[in-house]
Amino acid sequence: MKISTKGRYALEAVTDLTLHAGMQFESIRSIAERRSLSENYLEQIFILLRHAGIVESVRGPQGGYRITRDPDLITAGDVLHAVEGQMAPVLCLASDDESGLCEREARCVTRKVWQTMMREMDLVLNQVTIGKLAEAVRTEQLIPVSDYII
Repeated sequence: MKISTKGRYALEAVTDLTLHAGMQFESIRSIAERRSLSENYLEQIFILLRHAGIVESVRGPQGGYRITRDPDLITAGDVLHAVEGQMAPVLCLASDDESGLCEREARCVTRKVWQTMMREMDLVLNQVTIGKLAEAVRTEQLIPVSDYII
Protein backbone atom coordinates (compact mmCIF):
# COMPACT_ATOMS: atom_id res chain seq x y z
CA MET A 1 0.00 0.00 0.00
CA LYS A 2 1.27 3.44 -0.91
CA ILE A 3 0.37 6.76 0.60
CA SER A 4 -0.77 9.02 -2.26
CA THR A 5 0.47 12.54 -2.91
CA LYS A 6 -2.78 13.70 -1.33
CA GLY A 7 -1.78 12.07 1.96
CA ARG A 8 1.80 13.29 1.83
CA TYR A 9 0.81 16.83 0.93
CA ALA A 10 -1.88 16.89 3.62
CA LEU A 11 0.68 16.04 6.32
CA GLU A 12 3.10 18.63 4.92
CA ALA A 13 0.42 21.31 4.72
CA VAL A 14 -1.01 20.77 8.21
CA THR A 15 2.50 20.77 9.66
CA ASP A 16 3.31 23.94 7.71
CA LEU A 17 0.10 25.54 8.95
CA THR A 18 1.10 24.68 12.52
CA LEU A 19 4.60 26.07 12.07
CA HIS A 20 3.67 29.32 10.39
CA ALA A 21 0.19 30.17 11.63
CA GLY A 22 -0.37 28.32 14.88
CA MET A 23 -3.98 29.01 15.78
CA GLN A 24 -4.18 31.97 13.35
CA PHE A 25 -5.63 31.87 9.84
CA GLU A 26 -3.29 31.32 6.89
CA SER A 27 -4.01 31.43 3.18
CA ILE A 28 -3.71 28.41 0.93
CA ARG A 29 -1.54 30.55 -1.35
CA SER A 30 1.06 31.08 1.41
CA ILE A 31 1.20 27.38 2.22
CA ALA A 32 1.42 26.47 -1.48
CA GLU A 33 4.26 28.92 -2.04
CA ARG A 34 6.27 27.74 0.96
CA ARG A 35 5.79 24.06 0.10
CA SER A 36 6.03 24.49 -3.71
CA LEU A 37 2.67 22.76 -4.13
CA SER A 38 -0.32 23.40 -6.36
CA GLU A 39 -2.75 25.84 -4.78
CA ASN A 40 -5.71 24.12 -6.47
CA TYR A 41 -4.62 20.68 -5.24
CA LEU A 42 -4.17 22.00 -1.70
CA GLU A 43 -7.65 23.50 -1.82
CA GLN A 44 -9.07 20.04 -2.57
CA ILE A 45 -7.07 18.56 0.31
CA PHE A 46 -8.15 21.27 2.74
CA ILE A 47 -11.81 20.64 1.91
CA LEU A 48 -11.34 17.04 3.11
CA LEU A 49 -9.44 18.21 6.19
CA ARG A 50 -12.23 20.69 6.98
CA HIS A 51 -14.88 17.97 6.67
CA ALA A 52 -12.84 15.86 9.10
CA GLY A 53 -12.70 18.73 11.61
CA ILE A 54 -8.91 19.09 11.46
CA VAL A 55 -8.97 22.62 10.02
CA GLU A 56 -11.53 25.37 9.78
CA SER A 57 -11.81 28.18 7.29
CA VAL A 58 -12.90 31.80 7.09
CA ARG A 59 -13.53 33.68 3.86
CA GLY A 60 -12.28 37.14 3.12
CA PRO A 61 -9.04 39.11 2.93
CA GLN A 62 -7.95 38.12 6.45
CA GLY A 63 -9.34 34.61 6.06
CA GLY A 64 -7.78 31.29 5.30
CA TYR A 65 -7.39 28.08 7.25
CA ARG A 66 -6.27 27.21 10.74
CA ILE A 67 -6.07 24.04 12.76
CA THR A 68 -9.04 23.44 15.04
CA ARG A 69 -7.23 22.13 18.10
CA ASP A 70 -3.87 21.73 19.76
CA PRO A 71 -1.40 20.17 17.27
CA ASP A 72 -0.39 17.66 19.96
CA LEU A 73 -3.94 16.28 19.75
CA ILE A 74 -3.94 15.83 15.96
CA THR A 75 -2.17 12.68 14.80
CA ALA A 76 -0.65 11.80 11.46
CA GLY A 77 -3.31 9.07 11.38
CA ASP A 78 -6.08 11.68 11.73
CA VAL A 79 -4.74 13.62 8.76
CA LEU A 80 -4.09 10.59 6.56
CA HIS A 81 -7.46 9.00 7.33
CA ALA A 82 -9.17 12.30 6.48
CA VAL A 83 -7.72 12.39 2.97
CA GLU A 84 -6.92 8.73 2.22
CA GLY A 85 -9.72 6.94 4.01
CA GLN A 86 -9.02 3.67 5.77
CA MET A 87 -5.37 2.61 5.61
CA ALA A 88 -5.78 -1.05 4.70
CA PRO A 89 -2.87 -2.96 3.16
CA VAL A 90 -5.25 -5.21 1.20
CA LEU A 91 -8.69 -4.65 -0.26
CA CYS A 92 -10.47 -7.27 1.83
CA LEU A 93 -9.70 -5.27 5.00
CA ALA A 94 -10.71 -1.93 3.52
CA SER A 95 -14.45 -2.36 3.67
CA ASP A 96 -16.50 -1.51 6.73
CA ASP A 97 -19.39 -3.69 5.64
CA GLU A 98 -19.69 -7.41 5.00
CA SER A 99 -19.95 -7.01 1.22
CA GLY A 100 -16.25 -6.16 0.98
CA LEU A 101 -15.06 -9.37 2.57
CA CYS A 102 -13.30 -11.89 0.43
CA GLU A 103 -15.07 -15.19 -0.13
CA ARG A 104 -11.80 -16.87 0.88
CA GLU A 105 -11.69 -15.18 4.29
CA ALA A 106 -12.39 -18.36 6.26
CA ARG A 107 -9.46 -20.20 4.67
CA CYS A 108 -7.11 -17.28 4.01
CA VAL A 109 -3.69 -18.07 5.44
CA THR A 110 -2.42 -14.49 5.10
CA ARG A 111 -5.33 -12.54 6.58
CA LYS A 112 -3.75 -12.42 10.06
CA VAL A 113 -0.58 -10.94 8.55
CA TRP A 114 -2.55 -8.13 6.87
CA GLN A 115 -4.60 -7.48 10.01
CA THR A 116 -1.43 -7.24 12.11
CA MET A 117 0.20 -4.98 9.53
CA MET A 118 -2.83 -2.68 9.52
CA ARG A 119 -2.97 -2.56 13.34
CA GLU A 120 0.76 -1.78 13.64
CA MET A 121 0.58 0.89 10.94
CA ASP A 122 -2.30 2.56 12.79
CA LEU A 123 -0.32 2.40 16.05
CA VAL A 124 2.61 4.22 14.48
CA LEU A 125 0.44 6.80 12.69
CA ASN A 126 -1.42 7.54 15.92
CA GLN A 127 1.80 8.01 17.92
CA VAL A 128 3.09 10.79 15.67
CA THR A 129 1.31 14.08 16.24
CA ILE A 130 1.37 17.22 14.15
CA GLY A 131 2.96 18.88 17.16
CA LYS A 132 5.82 16.33 17.07
CA LEU A 133 6.24 16.82 13.33
CA ALA A 134 6.37 20.60 13.74
CA GLU A 135 8.88 20.31 16.58
CA ALA A 136 11.02 17.97 14.48
CA VAL A 137 11.06 20.55 11.69
CA ARG A 138 11.94 23.31 14.17
CA THR A 139 14.82 21.34 15.66
CA GLU A 140 15.69 19.40 12.48
CA GLN A 141 15.56 16.12 14.34
CA LEU A 142 14.04 12.80 13.43
CA ILE A 143 10.81 11.86 15.14
CA PRO A 144 11.33 9.08 17.69
CA VAL A 145 8.95 6.21 17.04
CA SER A 146 9.07 2.93 18.90
CA ASP A 147 10.67 0.02 17.09
CA TYR A 148 8.12 -2.31 15.61
CA ILE A 149 8.86 -5.72 14.21
CA ILE A 150 6.26 -7.20 11.95
